[in-house]
Order: sequence, then C-alpha cells, then structure tokens
Amino acid sequence: MGTGVMVPLLVAIALLVLTGYLAAVETVILRINVVRALRLVEEERRGAPALLWLTEHRATSLNALLVLTVTARVTLAALAGVVAWQRAGEAWEVAAAVAVVVVGSLVLGEITPRTVALRHLETTGLRLAGSARLVVRVVVPLAELVVGLGRALVPRRHEVSGPYASDDELRQLEEGEDEDEELEPEERAMIRSIFELGDTVVREVMTPRPDMVTVPHDAGLDDVVSLALERGYSRLPVNDPADPDVIVGVAYAKDLFGRIVEGAAARGWHDLVRTPTYVPETKRCDDLLRDLQAERVHLALVVDEHGELVGLVTIEDILEEIVGEIVDEHDQEEPLVEPLEDGALRIDARLGVDDLNELLGSQLPEEGWDTVGGLVFGTLGRVPVAGDELELAGLTIRVEHVQGRRVGKVLVAPVRGEDEDDADVTPRAGGGGPGTGGPAAAPGERSPT
Repeated sequence: MGTGVMVPLLVAIALLVLTGYLAAVETVILRINVVRALRLVEEERRGAPALLWLTEHRATSLNALLVLTVTARVTLAALAGVVAWQRAGEAWEVAAAVAVVVVGSLVLGEITPRTVALRHLETTGLRLAGSARLVVRVVVPLAELVVGLGRALVPRRHEVSGPYASDDELRQLEEGEDEDEELEPEERAMIRSIFELGDTVVREVMTPRPDMVTVPHDAGLDDVVSLALERGYSRLPVNDPADPDVIVGVAYAKDLFGRIVEGAAARGWHDLVRTPTYVPETKRCDDLLRDLQAERVHLALVVDEHGELVGLVTIEDILEEIVGEIVDEHDQEEPLVEPLEDGALRIDARLGVDDLNELLGSQLPEEGWDTVGGLVFGTLGRVPVAGDELELAGLTIRVEHVQGRRVGKVLVAPVRGEDEDDADVTPRAGGGGPGTGGPAAAPGERSPT
C-alpha cells in the first residue's frame, strides 16, 4: 500500500474515531442530568466536576459537539470521494465509496459508541468528561459563530441559544427571557441536602426528651387545650402520670377542639388519644420520611437501643434538613450563631459540630456526638458548668450557660498566640473545677434541638 493511500486511510480512521468519541459524549450529556452529576461530585468521583460543568452548560456543549460532528462527517465523506475519484475516476465508484463510508460512520461512529455509552453511562461520562470539557471550551468560539449565522436566518420572535436550547430557554419562550443554565447556590444546597438525607439519622434531627412538651394522661381537657393553644402544637404526646418517660399515646389538637365544639367536654378526652408510632434513633431520615408518608403519621417517638424514650421527630424536622428552618408565628427561635464584637461567636449548643466546622473551616471531631453540646460533654467527661473551657482544633470553646445538666450556650474563638495541633485537647475547669462529679456523656449524645 503506497503512501498516497496510507495517509488518507489514517486520516479517515482518525475522523471515524473522533465521530465515535463525539457521539459518546453527546449521549452522556443528553442522558445525565445536573442532579445526577451533582451526586457524583458529592461522592468525589474522579471527573465528576467536569461532568457537572458539561451538564450545567448543556446547550453550549451540544452546540459545540454538533459543529465538530458535522465537520468530521463531511470531511470523511469528502475524503472518501476524492480518494475514490483519484483511484478509479468512475462516478459510480465514487458514489459507492461515499456510501460505504457513510454506512461505516453510522455503525462505528454513531450506533456502537452510543450503545456502549448507554450501557455504562456514568463510567463513560466520568472518563470522557475532562477531555470533553476542554474540547467544548476550545470549539465554543467557532460554534457561537456558526450558531449565530444560523440564528440570523431565523425570524427573531423568540431568542434561544441555538439548535440545542436549554430547559430554561424552552420554559421562557413566551416571556422571551434568556436565563443562565447554571444552578443557583440555593439550588445546589438543596440538592446536596437531599443527598445527605440518606446519611442523616433520626438522632441528629429529633427534639430531645428534655425539650419535649408532653401532657399527663390525668390532665383535664381545658388544661390540654390551653397547652396546645399556648405552644401552638397540633399534636401532644400523652405521658403516664406516674412516669413522664412513658408515653401512652398522642393527642391531636383537632380532636380536642372538635370535642369542645360538640359541647361534649364532660366526656373527657382520653378516648381521643391515638396509638403512638415508635422509631429507632438510628433510622435514616429518608427511610423515615417515606414511612411517615405511607402511614399518614406526622409525629413519631424516638427510642434508643434499650427501648428508652430519647425524643420525638416530625415530618417538619426532616423537611427542614432539605429546605432549612421552617418558622411559624409560634416559633421564637434564638439564632444558633451570634457574632460578638470581639470576634468570638456565641453558639447555641444545639448547633451540629459539622455545621460549626463548615462555618469556621475547622476540624473539630464529629465522631461520638452530633452537637457542640455533645462535643463539650464528651471531651470534658463530666457534666459541664459555666466557665469550663477546652482548646480543640485551634479553637477555644468556653461554656457560657448551662441548663440543668445540659449545655445551653458556648463562646467559640480562635486560640490566640498559639499554634495548636488539631488533635490536642486541653480542658480547663471553670466554676466546678476538675473532677466535678457527674456522668460522662455517652457516644452519640445530642444536645436539644
């Protein structure tokens, strides 16, 4: 085989490989959505950031791939025609050569790579995303020029970015708006929260037992209704009068109000108490949400591995993990984080340690507890008192307020004038002094929410 044939053959093979590569990348971009790509980023998969970029810039990427694909195919067909004309000179032979190239291009450069990409979608996307993002960025100027020429031939009733319009553009055609395809920070945060819901257990979102509002089973109807109105609760756990930690049921405010409206208050309310739902504190929040929806229950009591009551959880608690705090007219929540003039932060001990780490960029240990209060308990190994201090991960944490045996508020500030090792912990006694009696915090202990 002479050099005159070898060079065109190598070029044809290269163009065929290029069309196959472009077809596989296009399949990935069309089939993987932004949410799926963001999940791969959260899993820290190699190539996921580039894949997320491609999906967020879907229209731009597809426009660039279209220009490259058409160029490669036309070049391949023209090359086949020129070689066939030079070698044979007959028109039918030229047509046959072009037909063979077109069929081969469809099979090897379209159908095969697209099928392989569909069978291994995430793997293919992660492997090709890095190079594809580079190719798109290089070709974008040319693609914008070509697409611009095409748009100039179309009546400008509506503005779209090209043959591959974004979802936002399609939704906004009637308004004529040209929206940015990239996710807003709030949208990213919400999607990330949905992913994290599967790794969040009930213990992390529940209202702890000390913060639960319950009503004794022997209370009068007027007292129960007054408590429901005062607190703004639609459901109240009902406890055994002899043992507040034994919940015998749940009273619904609508049932109580209905009895009053009926004028049957003399009948009492004990027959209205409904059977409570119990869930383990280690249950995953996404599973619990599905179960509560299926059972049409909005409140569940949380128990530990020994069957002891440790708190309660509602559907609202779970939804707040996704959309943030839901505050109504009855909520009088103090801020979890309050900046002070000296640069320190007043932290509500209910704040999660992971949230504090994210806020400060610190590396406070998270194993064994969920909240800042639990961190203080576990580190001191006793019931804290106001004034207790500990130095950990380059931060000074000082107990400011204690409610009973629970930490209420702490002051957090960087360690001044010292380079502290992340693993170094230095407790400092406050008003109680070292060795103050009291039970050590159990692993997983959580401050009230």
